[in-house]
Amino acid sequence: MATAGVRPATPADVAEIARIQADTWETAYSGLVPAAAIAHLRGEAAQQAWTSAVEAGTGHVLVALEGTWTVGFCAAAPAVAPEGVTGPVDVTLGPEAWGEVGTLLVEPRWGRRGHGGRLLAAAAAALRGAGAIYGLAWVPEADAASRGFYARAGWEPDGTVRVLDTGDGELREVRVTGSLDLKLQE
Repeated sequence: MATAGVRPATPADVAEIARIQADTWETAYSGLVPAAAIAHLRGEAAQQAWTSAVEAGTGHVLVALEGTWTVGFCAAAPAVAPEGVTGPVDVTLGPEAWGEVGTLLVEPRWGRRGHGGRLLAAAAAALRGAGAIYGLAWVPEADAASRGFYARAGWEPDGTVRVLDTGDGELREVRVTGSLDLKLQE
C-alpha cells in the first residue's frame, strides 16, 4: 500500500470531494436516496457548497490520501448539544462539549484500508482541539456498514431517529454518539 494520510482540504480538493460524495452515494445509497438527489451532488451547487465549507474555516474538512490519490473526506464541526442522549454524558456540560461528523465517506474501491478510521481520528482530534468532548453523527438506519464503523470507534445509537424527506420518499437516520477520545478497533 502506498503512503496513506489525512490533511485539511483546500479549494483544489473540492472537485474530488464532490465526485467522491456522488460516486459513493450512488454505490451505497442508490436504494435509499432518489437518483435526482444523487445527480444534484454532481452539479455546480454542490461544488459551491463544498468550496464554501472548505474556505469558511468554521468546520474541519479533511481529505484522506493514498499516495497521490484522494480517496475519501470528512466534514466535522461544532454541534448543537443533543437532547435526550442516553450515553455517558455529564449533564453539566454545555453545547461546546459536542462536535458533529456531518459526513465521512471513503470511495468504495479504497475501502477496508484504514482511511475511514484515519479520517475519524483526525476529525475527533480537531474537534477536541476546539473544546469538544463528545461526538455525534447521523447515519442512514439501513446502512449497516456505517453503523458498524462507528460502533468500532465506540459510538452507538442513542435512540434518536430523524426522518428526512428525499423528495421521493423518506430516509430514516439514527444518531450515533460517543467520546471523541476514540477507541478505534479493526
